Formats: sequence, C-alpha cells, structure tokens
Amino acid sequence: MSSLLRFQARIGQRTLLLTTAALPLTGWTVHALTLHRRLADARKDLLTGLPCRPEFIAYGERLLRTRRRDAVHVLMLDGVDFKAVNDTYGHAAGDTVIQTIGRRLARWSANRTALTARLGGDEFAVCAVFPPSAALTEITALREQLQQPLQYEGHTLRLDVSIGIARAADLPGEDMSRILRGADAAMYKVKEGEATFPYFATRADAYMKTVNGRRAGRRGTHLLARAA
Repeated sequence: MSSLLRFQARIGQRTLLLTTAALPLTGWTVHALTLHRRLADARKDLLTGLPCRPEFIAYGERLLRTRRRDAVHVLMLDGVDFKAVNDTYGHAAGDTVIQTIGRRLARWSANRTALTARLGGDEFAVCAVFPPSAALTEITALREQLQQPLQYEGHTLRLDVSIGIARAADLPGEDMSRILRGADAAMYKVKEGEATFPYFATRADAYMKTVNGRRAGRRGTHLLARAA
C-alpha cells in the first residue's frame, strides 16, 4: 500500500472514531434539550401559554434586586362578568375570552420590560418597569386595549377587567409575594367599588387579612375559614 493510501486509511479511521464517540454526546444533548423544553412547557399555563405564578414571582424578585426596583409596578387583573360569557355562549367562548386577554397581555409585554402570567381562572398578573412619569399613561392604555370587544361566532363580546396596581416604591423592603398581595387587594377594592381606577396599593393593602394565604373575600375562602 502506498504512503498516500496508508495516510488516507488512517484519516478515515480517525474520522470514524470521532464520529462514533460524538454520537452518544449528540444523543444526550438532544435528550437534554427535549427534557428542558418539556419542563419549560410544563411551567406554562395550558390554555394561554403564559407563565404561571412561580415564574412570575421569580421574574419580579430579579427586578427587585436591581437598581430599577423603584420603577417596578405589579398589576393584578381580574375579568368582569366573564362567567356570564360561559353561561350565555358556553365554555368554549369563555376559553376564547381568556386566550384573547392572554394574547393581548403577552403582545403588550413583549415590547416592554415586563412579564405577564395567568394565575388561574380569569386572573392575570403583570410585572413591569415603568418610568414614574409614564406609568399611569401606560397602564391606562393597556386597560383600554384589554377592553376592546371580541367577535365570537357572530357575537360581539364586551370585555372588561378590574386592575389593581402596586408600586414597589410604595412598599420598600417588601418581597414580590407581598407586593402582588397588595395589587390583589387593590384590584378587589376597584372591583367592589370601594376605590376607583387607578388605585395604588398601600402597605395596609399588602398586609390585608388572608385565609390560608388567600385574600379574604375570594371565592371559596369562606369555606376555608369555616373549616379552620
């Protein structure tokens, strides 16, 4: 065998060995990526594709540890009379309403330093960084976007949301869970007519009485209180 042929044979063997050695690594890499993707999907809300509470809290905590803490705003949003959509047009229509609100919030958040999550039912939360001078304008514009009617199978569905706002600057030293609780209490006051939009949570709102960690007055909390 000539020197050239022997050299080509050695190159071929080395290439085969490298390729064979790389195969398990490549397979493991693909498996790891697939597993990571599945875990990420599992942490998302199935109906809207939005993050759930754990990712939302983690995102907010990261922002609170930065210099932008005082610009962090947390919004709690709750649908108004969404149950009537289910009762009148069926659960498919209700799901469409939830998905539409989720898409509008996701689209709005994508153009800002913000994250939207679905907390369950018709409740959503937003964590966003706003310059103080622009915050109210931004939030009011978001509310108007969410209230745009939805066409569903020839019907016009009127959408409305109650929004409560908590500013990290108003709650110094508090963590994300406490700020979210303040936004939740603020939203409840707006929804019940105790306050008008825009209403900003106070420290008293952030420390509102809870039943097993849930704001007193939420659906089902009377049962929890009775059981206790």
